[in-house]
Parts: sequence; structure tokens; C-alpha cells
Amino acid sequence: MKLTDLDLIIIGLFFLLMLAIGIYAYFKNSSAEDYFVAGGNLPWWLSGISHHVSGYSGAVFVAYAALAYTHGVSVYFWWALTIGTTILASARVFPVLWVRLRKQFQIQSPLEFLEKRYNLLTQQIMAWSGVLLKLIDIGAKWAAIAILLNVFTGISLPVGILISGGISLLYITFGGLWAVVITDFTQFIVQLLAGIVMFVAVLQYMDGFESLYIIWDQLPPENSQPFNEPYGAGFALAFLFINFLSYNGGQWNLATRYISSPSEDQATKAARLSGILYLIWPLILFFPMWAAPILLPDLLDPSQSYGELTLLLLPSGLVGLVIASLFANTMSMTSSDINTIAAVITRDILPTFSKKLGRGKSSLAIARITTFIFTSMTILIALQYEYFGGILGLIISWFGALVGPIAIPMLFGLIPAFRSCGPIAAIGSIFSGLLTFILTKNIEISSLALQVSLPLIVSAIVYAGIGLIQIKRVPENVKSLLKSISQE
Repeated sequence: MKLTDLDLIIIGLFFLLMLAIGIYAYFKNSSAEDYFVAGGNLPWWLSGISHHVSGYSGAVFVAYAALAYTHGVSVYFWWALTIGTTILASARVFPVLWVRLRKQFQIQSPLEFLEKRYNLLTQQIMAWSGVLLKLIDIGAKWAAIAILLNVFTGISLPVGILISGGISLLYITFGGLWAVVITDFTQFIVQLLAGIVMFVAVLQYMDGFESLYIIWDQLPPENSQPFNEPYGAGFALAFLFINFLSYNGGQWNLATRYISSPSEDQATKAARLSGILYLIWPLILFFPMWAAPILLPDLLDPSQSYGELTLLLLPSGLVGLVIASLFANTMSMTSSDINTIAAVITRDILPTFSKKLGRGKSSLAIARITTFIFTSMTILIALQYEYFGGILGLIISWFGALVGPIAIPMLFGLIPAFRSCGPIAAIGSIFSGLLTFILTKNIEISSLALQVSLPLIVSAIVYAGIGLIQIKRVPENVKSLLKSISQE
């Protein structure tokens, strides 16, 4: 079943709105600081919403929808609940430290302080590995959006990649972070409307509000359990640690939301808003997915459950709204990633070739050129989707493996208790985490929780262990940096 003309018009208007926002945001940028960190003037409510929607992509409606279909509410407990809990618990810690780093050291990239905290080699290892793997990761996301367009509209994958990637290329290059966060806000409204429409449609199709508790009697008993193996309590604890690192800055684009806040209080309020949204909104968003086994029994491919529900329950026009929300989720994450990666290239990598690059009067022009080139490269990668096959999935999984080992020296390095952890600890942490990841892929481990968390556990142990050995070798510049950002 294909979309109607009205659905296509709504999707087209959504893309045009994204482009219009980029043009509007163009006039809000007069420097690279505006372009990458909104001049440090990002309102807490806009930052909080952007932090929330940039934290997940359309995979929620595909991969997580499949898990909701097969394993019920457990997906909320190990995913949304752990994210919301860890953001709220650390709202007065890392958001505050990121703001202090910008104010005291004028950072525009989440990696910019690493040269002072460790050394240039450590910073460059983190920067290059993250940038190269993000190139593939974002390219894969363009291909994922194109697959959605193909399923619902029949548009070929190359054309779909050029539409979604091309529009994003324009609005990100034009508007920088301001364009990203304003489109994030717009996309959240689209997602909110679409999610509520689907929630109400499912209730109406079934037994009204009574369905909220009646459906569990019609589903397998384990679907109503918070922990449904292999996604048990251990798996949830593993994800709690992973999300603690990711959502406090291990995902670089999320650190940027805090760096861009005008004050510590604003950054904390932004974190709390994002955390509360993670605790509440998924309960509404996932309900149709939890009810899907009743409405769509014996579905051969559970990953199609959300799309099939959309076509089953919604009239013309509203289907287009829901499909636009799927694009919105993925475009929020990709555009957010691109802006932050462009900052890393401009502020951390280019100056190693020439101190003039990324600095001074030409910094805004360099920022836009970097953004345009990097985004274009991700689109070219996406267009080669047929030639990657299993390699693409392998590289994406490697990016996931890198997030934790890189996040540990980034975040732990901001805490005074780890002041003795220097470059050897940071680099050792990264490579030990990667080696452990390789081992987990080649050795059969029965526990999914251990398989997921072992690289991070090893990274953390190596980082802290080397720090204990070097406890008397803390350079004065490191002491000064940590003291300056630890003071109230």
C-alpha cells in the first residue's frame, strides 16, 4: 500500500519547512561560535528538547518496535528508563562541567579540552577515530531514511538519499547549530502530534482507555514483565552504565547541547527536561507497539509493525504525518551529529595542519565549508550502500564499540578523583576497550549483558588502574584545569 497524494504533500511540506528553517538560521550566525555552540545562548527548553530528540533515530520505530512486539514493556525499562534516570541523576554534574569548559577555555568542540587534559596525540586519536567512523554511521542513516521513503512512496533508494541528505546538507550548512536545534524543536512537535495520533487511534480501535490495562491479559505474560530475557536486569544495568556515558557527552552531539547553554542552571534545566521526556514520552510512543501483537497477530517481520499499524489505523493525511515523524527522528540525529563532527574537524583536526585554520575572521567560512564537505561525503557513502553489504554493519558496530571507550577518558577526565589518569590511561582505555570488543565478537558469551558491557568495564578498569599507578605524576596544567572547572 502506497501513500496518497495528501500524505506526499504533508511529507513534502515537512522537508520544505526544514529548508526554510535553515535559511532563517543563516542570519543568526556571525561567527564560528554562533555556528557551533549558538554563541553560548541556547535557551534551556530548546536545548533540552534538542538533547532529547537527538538521542535516538528512526530505529525506535523499526528495531525497537520489533522488540516491543516480541518482548513487550522490557524495552522501556532497559532503554528509556535507564536514559531518563541517568540524565536526571547527573543533571548537576556533567552539564555544569561542559558549560564551565566553554566559559573558561572557549571550547566549541567536545574534544577541544582534551589537548589540555591529556595531550595532542590522545585528542587526535579520539578525533580521527570518531570522525571516520561517524562518516559511515551517518551514511548508513541516510540509507535508512531512503529505505523508508522507498517502502512508502516507491522512490528509489538513490533518489531518497539525495532528497533527505540534500535537504539536510543545505539547512545544516546554512544555519549551523541554530538550524539544528530549531529543526529539532519542529521535528519534536511533528513527532509529538504523530505519536498522540497513533496512541488515540489504537485506543479507539480497541476498547478505549480500558485497553491500557486490558491488553496485557491478551498478550503473553512475559510481555508485561519489566525484564524479559535476554533483556533482563543485568542487561538493564549494563545499559544504565552505557547510557550514563553516552547521554552525558559520550555522544558528542549531546555534549554540545550543554556546552551551548548560557549558564550552569540553564544546562541543568535542559538536562532535567530531556530526562523527564525520556521517562514519560516513550510510554505513549510505545503503547501502539506493545498492542501490535493483538492488532497484527502472526506478523512475519515485527520490525514492520509500526508501519503496518500506521497504514491499518490512520486515514490519508495522518499517515503522512506519522511518516514525516519517522524522518524527523533520524534527521534530528544525523544533523546533530554532522554539526558536532564539523566542529571537531574545524576546531581539533584542522589546526594541527595550520593554526590559522578554524580560527580568526575566516572561522565561520571554514566551518561552513567543513560542514558541506563532510555532509557531502556521508551522502556519497550512503549512495554506495549496495557495495558495503556486511562491511557496513560491521563498521557501524565498531562505532558503537568506540563510543564507550572514548567516553570514559572524556567524562572521567573531568572528575578530580581521576586527576592522575593521564595520556597513557586514556589511550590504554580506548585500545583495551576495542580489543575486548573484538574478543566478545569472536568468543561465545552466553550473557547478553556481559557481551554488551564488557568492553566498557575493561576500559574503565584500565583507565582507573593506570591512574592509580601514576597517582604521583599529575601535571600542573591538569591540576589547574580540573580545579578551575570544579570550583562552585
